[in-house]
Amino acid sequence: MAYKTIATVLTDAETGAAGLDAAAAIARREDGHLHAVCIGVDRTEAGFYYAGASAVVLDTNLTQAREDAAALAALVDHRMKGTGTLYTCETATAQFAAVSSIVAHHTRMADLVVLPKPYGDGRGPEHEAVVEAALFGGQVPVLFMPLNAPLPEDAHRVVIAWNESAEALSAIRAALPILKAADSVNIAIIDPPKHGPDRSDPGGALGEMLSRHGVRAEVSVLARTMPRISDVLCRHVEDIGADLVVMGAYGHSRFREAILGGATRNMLQTATVPVLMAH
Repeated sequence: MAYKTIATVLTDAETGAAGLDAAAAIARREDGHLHAVCIGVDRTEAGFYYAGASAVVLDTNLTQAREDAAALAALVDHRMKGTGTLYTCETATAQFAAVSSIVAHHTRMADLVVLPKPYGDGRGPEHEAVVEAALFGGQVPVLFMPLNAPLPEDAHRVVIAWNESAEALSAIRAALPILKAADSVNIAIIDPPKHGPDRSDPGGALGEMLSRHGVRAEVSVLARTMPRISDVLCRHVEDIGADLVVMGAYGHSRFREAILGGATRNMLQTATVPVLMAH
């Protein structure tokens, strides 16, 4: 399987450019097609304004949302001009509550969605909504790009965060084109259970599966020496000089991750290299 349809979603120019440039680079590399979705978000809260003002405010905000979407489409055309990228660009406007359904509809036919990290300076609730819509509504793997971190020409060294979960296995299957092209693949297992089914050979079954695809992987069993799993993983990524992380997304409920935190949310906050996730 190759990535032939690569989608990205822009809700603002500053953060959207990171996902756009990376998605375009992948489209060119894979001889694929870039599909950019530009959404103007109307943040009007219905019922917030006094009677008689709502219609005026709604119309003003909707007009602004249309202008924002058009400006994002112009940005896409400008950045793609002369690059040789095959692409389409669609615009949409929606109130915040409807953003998820639009994203899910426009990404469900993609092989891969490329987005900026949803947490950090300049990010709003719409960025998190876009991420969850792609992962859950579109059921498509997502490659998250840190701001100001260009996509590497090739992912020479890839780390797989393996915890035996269905989410992690989905991410690995989605990442096979990248894993097959990598020079080195490292299966990182953090604090494996002492009584788990693979306790005698952690990661062995996964390594065997990957070897049948021509992927030679080594296994690193890491102790949980830091409070958060994401911190241990990020340190390991830095120690071995990895270019990319592959991991499952939202093994816990999104509500629990939002309130208590979790490996998915923490990685999307702290990772300094691209992260490919699937649910």
